[in-house]
Amino acid sequence: MRNAKIKTFFTEKMVCSANMTDSSASRSPQKPSLLIKRLKKNGYIKMLEIEEKFEPISKKDFLIAHTKEYVDNVFNKKGNYNSNMLPWSENLVKSLPYTTGSLYQAKKYAIEHPETVCFAPVSGMHHAEPSRGMGFCTFSGQAISAIKIYQEYGKSCAYFDLDGHYGNSIENTRNFNPLLDEAIPLTCNINPDGKNDSYVAEFEENLAYIRELILAGKVHYVVFAHGADSHADDDLVGQCDTAHWVACAEIFACWVNMVSAEIGASLPVVLALFGGYREGNYEAVLDLHTKSLLACSNIICGNNFEDTLIIPTNTKNRR
Repeated sequence: MRNAKIKTFFTEKMVCSANMTDSSASRSPQKPSLLIKRLKKNGYIKMLEIEEKFEPISKKDFLIAHTKEYVDNVFNKKGNYNSNMLPWSENLVKSLPYTTGSLYQAKKYAIEHPETVCFAPVSGMHHAEPSRGMGFCTFSGQAISAIKIYQEYGKSCAYFDLDGHYGNSIENTRNFNPLLDEAIPLTCNINPDGKNDSYVAEFEENLAYIRELILAGKVHYVVFAHGADSHADDDLVGQCDTAHWVACAEIFACWVNMVSAEIGASLPVVLALFGGYREGNYEAVLDLHTKSLLACSNIICGNNFEDTLIIPTNTKNRR
């Protein structure tokens, strides 16, 4: 039996608001707080059990996936500190150990308590490279947390990265730290392509492939990062209309139940946010993430929350 509530590792310490509204094209550093506030406003916060008191990772942990020079540059505002395309601030620097810490703690809890679906409301990770940031991403939190989990538990994971942009961070970190090949096996960084039906079909093929690896004992837990910028009306242009986008969450949740039944135990599951950009209506980004959470809550956790959210069409000119 699954626990009814999704264990959520959130603290305001993981949020950066300094200079973001006026000086950044991305609101991802603010998204964890914005989403929690949105969930409280529309009553869907009942889906979650929020854990605020969790430990951040250490500065040393960033060296798992990054050069010392780059880590020092970010913390000390030197060299290529702004290669992440975000305005530097002490607030940003202090938030970074907590964002990766949220993902690490969610994975750790899911492995130790597989009956509980866990949620790290984080973005800004999957483009960072060992020696620089990229695309609003400062550090590769997925690689760092996956390697830490593998070192501590010997568990390997598959990433279902449904962000609208290819998550290069994992592949670009493999040569830097070969242990990543054990933590996230080759071909287990899943990034579907295509539009609507073809996108969903490719995602289903990937799910079938990872199922085989799970049954073979080669993958032990999964991370589902459902980026809202894979929605067709995102400012940065995505792949799926609302029906297909939501279908991906529902298909994933049903797949989790099927695989869990096959292995005779709850498959450890971690949820994450990743991208989403709507300058004129950011609430639509937050509501898409909510729809994904609702699908997982209802299907995996056995709840019956009503989805009353309507995603408006984006009339803003796409870039």
